[in-house]
Formats: sequence, structure tokens, C-alpha cells
Amino acid sequence: MIEVAAGVLSDARGRVLLMQRKPGAHLAGLWEFPGGKLEHGESVEQALRRELREELGIEARTFEPLISLPWRYPEKTVRLHVLRVIDWIGEPQPREGHPLQWVSVDELKPQVMPAADRPVVAALRLPVLYAISPANLLEPVAALAWVRPLMADPRTPLLQLRLPQMSRANLRELVSSALSIAPSLRERLLINADLKLAHELGIGVHLRGPQLLRLQERPLPMRHWVSASCHNAEELERAAQIGADFATLSPVLATDSHPDAPSLGWPRFAKLTFAARLPVYALGGVGPRDLPHARVVGAQGVAGISAFACA
Repeated sequence: MIEVAAGVLSDARGRVLLMQRKPGAHLAGLWEFPGGKLEHGESVEQALRRELREELGIEARTFEPLISLPWRYPEKTVRLHVLRVIDWIGEPQPREGHPLQWVSVDELKPQVMPAADRPVVAALRLPVLYAISPANLLEPVAALAWVRPLMADPRTPLLQLRLPQMSRANLRELVSSALSIAPSLRERLLINADLKLAHELGIGVHLRGPQLLRLQERPLPMRHWVSASCHNAEELERAAQIGADFATLSPVLATDSHPDAPSLGWPRFAKLTFAARLPVYALGGVGPRDLPHARVVGAQGVAGISAFACA
């Protein structure tokens, strides 16, 4: 496996820097985040500092991990380590002749980027918190009372409506009311399992485990989030195969609702996430307080139900 370090540089307008691969190179013509292969004995940060110096003429000083994932191309297998470049000295210049462009995160086009960069784009767009509604909400008014404070949360979490006891008519009313209050919520709202209603309402969907295994392809357009509930390596791989944007992996720790159910624990969670080909949220017995540790072990962020009930 070839180890590759890539850096995400953001300017004052929030745009990220892309570099075009030169003719004759592997994946020539595609746009990617700057970086390159690790040399013998280098750490990821050392390799990225060297590559950014050689390619862009800048001195990178501090980094923050974004995502690390394996990817199999027909010609080779790589592990892509992606770091946010928090601070650097100098102005990026194309020292090796690669065309450069600054692009807003919302305008990144995965179809003109290497396949391994597509989960990276998802990781850039995803927040670090994923709130799941309590299942016992029956009426739109009660559910909207749960949604309202989260809509105003400055951390802009994703919101999943997991309301098995609510009628489809009431779900429609709830989503319509929420979107009338905050139209931008559409970009971070998912509904649990109901593909027909997700299509109808133009929002994302969170797939249940058995549902995920039955699907052969991505069930929604790329403009809407598709996530999947996973519990093992096989389900995580299946989620990547059908083109899901991200997954939850659970249960990380024991939960109040299932205190005796076997849990993964953080070491197993870290191992499974390291092998996954898409962003992964930690779920089960965790909440916002666990975010720093979850990020250290490779998670996109944390998801929860009870931890967000009083947010």
C-alpha cells in the first residue's frame, strides 16, 4: 500500500486549494488536494510539509486531521491521509507547473477529482455532530420542539428524524414546518429509512442495516445525504460500495437503552474506522463531550439520541 499525505488549505473566504495533475501522471487532468507520497521514515506531517514546500513554496506549520482512508485503484492501492493545514507561511504558487484553483467547498465537483478524494469532499462538508431524534415523539409540535434549538446551534449538526411511531402525514407536516422556519435545514436534514418520503420531500435518508444490505446502488441523488447504520466491517464496506456519503458505527459504548448489549469499545471502533472508505460517526453511549477523543481515533464526529435530547 502506497502512503499518501494530502493537505486542505483554506483561504479567508473559506475556499480550498486544488491542484491539477499534469499530463502523463496517474489520473492526469483530475483536480486534487496538494500533497504526495511518504518517503521512507517520514511521518504524515513531515511528508506533507515537504510536499507543500516543493509544490507550492509554502512552509506549513500546524495541522489538524480530517480523514484517513484506504483506496484501491486498478493500478495500485493507496492510503490517503488528509490533514487540514491550519497555518502556513508564504503564498501558494505552482512551483512544479501544476495549475491551481481556489474553490468553495459547496462547489467542489467529485466527478473531476480522483475517486479517493470523494469521501474527503464529504468529510469537508459534514459537521462533527449528528443528532438523532428520540423515537417516542408522536406529534409534529413535539418533534419541532426538539428540532428548534438544534436548528439554532452554531455547530450546525446534522439532524436525523427517526420517528417510527409518527404517521407519514405528520412527518410531512413536521418537515414542512421546519423548512419554513429554516430553509437551509434541507442541507442537513435526513429521515430514517423511508426512501419514498425522502424523495418526495427532497431531503437525505439514513439507511437501516438490513436495508443497506439489500441495496445495489445509491438510492438518492448526490445533492442529498445518504448515510447508513453500520455495526461491523462488512456493513461499512457495503455502505462505501453503494456510494453512501457517511456511516454511523455502533454501539461504541454501553447505552442506557441496551446496557447489556455488547459494545465495540474505542479500540475496535478505531480499527474499523481506519479500514473504512467513508466518513464514520461514533454512535452509542457517546455525545458531544466525547468529540475530542472520537476525532483522535479517526471519527468524523459523534452521533447520539439521548445526548442531544436537551440540546
